[in-house]
Amino acid sequence: MQPKKRLFLSLRAVTFLGCTSLCGVLLAIEAPKQGAKASDSRRDMITALEATSPHPSLGEQAHVFDQFTGSWKCDYANFAEDGTITRGKGEVMFGWILDGHAVQDIWTWTAEEGSGQRELLTDIRFFDSKSGKWRAVWVDPTSFLVKTASGGLVGDRIVLESMAKDGSLDRWSFNDIAKDSFVWRGEKSRDGGKTWRLWAEHRLKRESPAAIGKNKP
Repeated sequence: MQPKKRLFLSLRAVTFLGCTSLCGVLLAIEAPKQGAKASDSRRDMITALEATSPHPSLGEQAHVFDQFTGSWKCDYANFAEDGTITRGKGEVMFGWILDGHAVQDIWTWTAEEGSGQRELLTDIRFFDSKSGKWRAVWVDPTSFLVKTASGGLVGDRIVLESMAKDGSLDRWSFNDIAKDSFVWRGEKSRDGGKTWRLWAEHRLKRESPAAIGKNKP
C-alpha cells in the first residue's frame, strides 16, 4: 500500500474513533439528566392529573368545554364601579383532567400599568349529571378567593351563575363563540337578576401551534 493511502486511512480511523468517543461522552452526560427527569416524583401528580380527551360518559356535554381546549391569547378589561378601566394581556389554557371527567383552565395576565408581575388563577369545571348542569370552582390563591358557579348552554352562549356572600348574583358567560375566538364576560346583579353591571370583558384568540411552541421555554 502506498504511504499516502496508508496515511489517509489512518486519519479516517482516528477521526471515527474520536467522534465515537465524543458521542459516548455526550450520551454519558445526558443519560443521568434524562434519568433524573424520568425519576422526578414531584411531577407524578401533574402526569396523573392530565387527560388527553373527555370521558365517554360525558356524551354530547363534552363539547361544551372541549371546544376550548388549547392555548389562547387574551386581552383583559376590568370595569370598576367608578368607571375606572384596568387592562392587561395574558394567556388562557384549557385542558382535560382527572381521566377526562373535568376541564381545568388557567388564566394568566400582566396589567398594562403596574409592577409587570404575572398573576394567575384557575377554574375546574365538571358536569353534574344529577342536576344536569356544569359546575365550576374558581380559585385565586393570591387574593385568597374561592367561588363556585353552575350553568351550561343558553342558546349559543355558555352561562354560569353564582350567589356572592352579600346576596348579589354573579354571571360568567362565554359569548360570540367561534373556532378561534370568543368573548368572556363577568357581570353582577344586585336586584335579583333584573339588571346586570358588566365588570369584566376578556377577548380571546386561539394561538397557532407555531406560536405556542415559540412561547414555551
